[in-house]
This record gives sequence, structure tokens and C-alpha cells, in this order.
Amino acid sequence: MTDETQTETRTKVVLAEDSVLLRDGIVRLLESAGFDVAAACPDGETFIAAVDEHRPELVVVDVRMPPTFTSEGIVAALQVRERHPEIAVMVLSQYVEEQYATELVAARSKGVGYLLKDRVADTSEFIAALRDVAAGGTVLDPEVVTQLLTRARHADPLASLTPRERDVLGLMAQGRTNSAIGKELYVSDGAVEKHVTSIFTKLDLPPADGDHRRVLAVLRWLDQED
Repeated sequence: MTDETQTETRTKVVLAEDSVLLRDGIVRLLESAGFDVAAACPDGETFIAAVDEHRPELVVVDVRMPPTFTSEGIVAALQVRERHPEIAVMVLSQYVEEQYATELVAARSKGVGYLLKDRVADTSEFIAALRDVAAGGTVLDPEVVTQLLTRARHADPLASLTPRERDVLGLMAQGRTNSAIGKELYVSDGAVEKHVTSIFTKLDLPPADGDHRRVLAVLRWLDQED
């Protein structure tokens, strides 16, 4: 007798969620919807290890996880994006981490989602969103889109500078030479040069003749100070 039952391909998932009750609930929901949950992890470290081991098609990640409950989850999601770009990523959180969300979407706009837990009102819509992301789609909560657009409009061009680089740029704005900056900050001329080069790179100032880049960097500093 021929078995006419067709075996449906199940999307393999690795889940990262620190809340035991929520983690178990999501696992049951996913498995009842036909997903294959290869691992359900309580923290970013075990999540990364599970992804490396199981190579899922999709990961579902909370943002704030142990040990600091700040951004471990989404940082782990970015690591997955870098190490396994073929894996789709769904962030499921109570919070919008704007900087990391921007990086996540900018890294590759396909196969990525960001939903807010409190705004998921229908489990069938949630499952549909997971399937869309696993298939290469993009699913973003409207609130996430709003906050990312607001961040883009008010982006500080100097925000990416380290405190030391900001010190160097501030002294550049005072007209100090690299040598004078080094004496003020008690660092070598070579260290100052590295900071200046990094400042140019982060401010997207390509190589130019003379002191053109230095002037533009100072102008951006002065504009921010105003």
C-alpha cells in the first residue's frame, strides 16, 4: 500500500527569550504552526552557539537578555546576520532599540522583522509574519518604522565618535595642531593622527588636498555645538 502522505518541509527555528513562560509559550505556538524549533535559549551566548550548531532558516530573538538586560539579544542577532547572512531574523521585543534596529535593517533589508510584543494582538498574524520573514520578506511594526524615521531625521553626525575622538575634534576646532593636541591630551602625535583619521572616516570625509577635511570636520563640530 502506497503512503500518499506528503512530508511538508518544516522551517527550522532557533529562539532566544529569557522569560521561561514566554519562551515555552512561543515554542508551543511555533511547533503547533508547523515550525521545527531546534533550540530555545535563555541568553545570547547559548543562542549564538545553537545557531552555529543547527544552522536554522529563521531565528526569533528578544532584545534585552542576560546578563545586563540591555541589548544582548539584538547584538546577538547582528552577529548572526554577519556570520550567517542567509538566516532570516525576527526580533520580538517590548522595546525599540533604535541604533541596533537601524543596523539590523541596513545590514540586509531582506529576511528581517522587528515586532513589539505588546502590539502582537493575533497569533495567526504573528505566524504569518514569521513565514514572510523566513521567505525573505521584511516585517516591521509601524511603531518601529516611526522611531527609525525620527532617528534618521535627528541623527547627530558626531554620535559615532568616541569620547576621545570628540576631545580631539574639539581641540581641532580651537585651531590646535596635532602636536598641540597630543600635548593637551598626553598622547603621542601618532595616536592623534589615528584619532583624526578615524574622525574623517566616521564623518564620511574622503581624502582631499590640503586641510580641506580638517575644515569640514570642524564645521560639523561647530554646527553641533550651536
